[in-house]
Amino acid sequence: MNAPSHVGPAGRPRARGLGLPFTESCGVNNAITDVGGIEVGYTTLISGNGPLQVGQGPVRTGVTVIHPRGKERTFEPVWAGFSSFNGNGEMTGTHFIQEAGHFCGPVAITNTHSVGLAHHGLIRWMTSRNDFNPAKRSFLLPVAAETCDSHLNDINGLHLTEAHVIDAANNATGGPIEEGNVGGGTGMIAYEFKGGTGTASRIATIADGRSFTVGALVQANFGRRPDLTVCGVPIGQELTENPAFGTGRGSIIVIVATDAPLMPTALNRLARRAGLGMGRTGAYGSDGSGDIFLAFSTGNSVSDCGNDADLKADYLPQQEMDPLFKATVGAVEEAIINAMLAAETMVGRDDNTVVAMDHGALLDVMKRYNRVA
Repeated sequence: MNAPSHVGPAGRPRARGLGLPFTESCGVNNAITDVGGIEVGYTTLISGNGPLQVGQGPVRTGVTVIHPRGKERTFEPVWAGFSSFNGNGEMTGTHFIQEAGHFCGPVAITNTHSVGLAHHGLIRWMTSRNDFNPAKRSFLLPVAAETCDSHLNDINGLHLTEAHVIDAANNATGGPIEEGNVGGGTGMIAYEFKGGTGTASRIATIADGRSFTVGALVQANFGRRPDLTVCGVPIGQELTENPAFGTGRGSIIVIVATDAPLMPTALNRLARRAGLGMGRTGAYGSDGSGDIFLAFSTGNSVSDCGNDADLKADYLPQQEMDPLFKATVGAVEEAIINAMLAAETMVGRDDNTVVAMDHGALLDVMKRYNRVA
């Protein structure tokens, strides 16, 4: 099947395309962009080979930009919540989200040493827009997050620029999106296989019959090989060749989006469930891992202007949340696997090599465990 839920834009099979038993109902694209209005853009930076020369390369990095309501509605806030499963990492804007329950503008994900620059680039992009009104907005607090790509990238060379962030914001689109070695995920490693950017979605139906979409996008850069589990199969104990480094270093950023009308308290709860999706793949939140999750809802109009005192909002009661919780766990799990399946072997600085997961070897193991036909 060549549907975007099964095959990525570059033609590489995704988890469902390989026949892995992810059977829950997903959106058309099986991506965060199945939540209406969301757009995702990338800038990918790959240059140079050989020994590390700080400031020169090799460069294996980039930035991912997510527009919660699309580029043209960037100043319309969304209700939001977040969770820090293990805080060895950074996501800007979370103090304001905790205080106000919302944010506006794009979300950027990049490497650890460029998170400030990504924040700076988002502000430059926002303030340069024709619809930016400085009289209405005296400050901006966009969300920028990071994971560390130093094993493959000249991270101290600070190669990401403001222009790269602006390009990613401008080229964002809906529909099917690339995964693996793209954007902020370019130099990332998951379970000592090549990791990176991954996405998936779920359709959640609540008790009254209404259905909502939950989408997840991950920047997967975490986990030890022996811990990797795929659909319940201990793949990391079977595919043991060419581990990257043998320690539980790295991090994951998870962005969860939904069109369900949820308030900030419910979105905090939704964000926490991303940790269960991560755990399904074998991770336990190792000491060196920064595992930070953001959830937002496009299901309501939100005002942060102080002059809409009578604004009305819909919301789902807490007892209706279980289908959304389950959808979040499943979407995050599948997004992580999709990130690894889309990624390709990469040689980075000092000729450090991280191999991609071999699809054929994966399927051989899954067959022995009777998990695929």
